[in-house]
Amino acid sequence: MARIRDVVQKALATGYLTVEAENQLRQLLTTRYDLEDFNAFMTLQEAAMTGKVKQESREQCGIK
Repeated sequence: MARIRDVVQKALATGYLTVEAENQLRQLLTTRYDLEDFNAFMTLQEAAMTGKVKQESREQCGIK
């Protein structure tokens, strides 16, 4: 199983978070994770808020 930081790294590298990756993150966040994964998730949150990473789910809903 992938780690949170792996999913985040891919999203940051591509600048895009797919619906599949969002679902994977939701699942991973329900399990035990370490500080590095937590920090990676927080970095992704900031990147999404500042527009550095676009979310497929928001594009599908028409949210910018």
